[in-house]
Amino acid sequence: GAIIDLGGGKVLAIAEDPIFSIPKQPPEMFGWYTVHIGASDVAVMGVKPEYMCYTLLMPPETKKDEFERIVNSIHEAALELGISIVGGHTGYYPGFASPTIGGVTVFGITEKGKYVTPEGAEPGNDVILTKGPAIEAVGILSVLREEELLRELPEKTVERAKSLCKQMTVVKDALTAMETGGVTAMHDATEGGVIGGLFELSQASGVGIEVDESQMIHPEEVRAVCDFFGIDPLEAISEGSLIITSEEEYSDEIIRNLKKEGINASVIGKITEEKNKKIIKRLNGKISEIKMPEKDPFWGVFFEGMKRLY
Repeated sequence: GAIIDLGGGKVLAIAEDPIFSIPKQPPEMFGWYTVHIGASDVAVMGVKPEYMCYTLLMPPETKKDEFERIVNSIHEAALELGISIVGGHTGYYPGFASPTIGGVTVFGITEKGKYVTPEGAEPGNDVILTKGPAIEAVGILSVLREEELLRELPEKTVERAKSLCKQMTVVKDALTAMETGGVTAMHDATEGGVIGGLFELSQASGVGIEVDESQMIHPEEVRAVCDFFGIDPLEAISEGSLIITSEEEYSDEIIRNLKKEGINASVIGKITEEKNKKIIKRLNGKISEIKMPEKDPFWGVFFEGMKRLY
């Protein structure tokens, strides 16, 4: 994403994402992801997403009904967020196994000084995390590998895990926090999960960070699915989990306002001055260094599931 100075005291926030469809999910979810994942990247800058363009690439055998369901669901999700679709491209292309968004570009306009970047965190700030770790990893894997999970886990747990797919958005999280005030930086926990996001944010801001895993929200279904697949939830991709750094005196109100919107959040640590000291206390009491995971554990489990499908 980028912030572009338009002159006259206005700036343009713009971001782009590719989106792939997940097997065994209805076209409506694919449409919903397209809008929310694209819009989330503008919202994390503290800017309301206002406009979008997208490119939809489909295999030649895609049925008219599926195409219409995708396009209608993109329209409906954009409408819900108050986003106008202002352009794009749709076509059938040999070589695609399933409908794919080659790119969704989302943009919004705000005033200079009314946005944040991952570079804004300051020593003394609180670190807030919404929803807890591994939201995206657990949601997608529970859909893709449901049968395996059902052999070991209660049906209720698997259903709750699958429903996390509808939490793969930080639009409401980010805009609610910004409206409350006191936000210095935001970053969504995508590739490399919460650990990766904490590392990137603290690196960009040139600060240290101290975090306590026991202060994070840990939904039971997230733990169960991560244990089943042998995944560290903190390292797994987690679109939907927003890392917010805020001035201390605003943290309680940010968390309260998020709760009013149905979003759970907690203070998980502090920003510090020692930029070379990035540490996390794990659930077992061990102190570890916060660094970018070598690889996100989600992908191995995801591609294993894809192999079993085809």
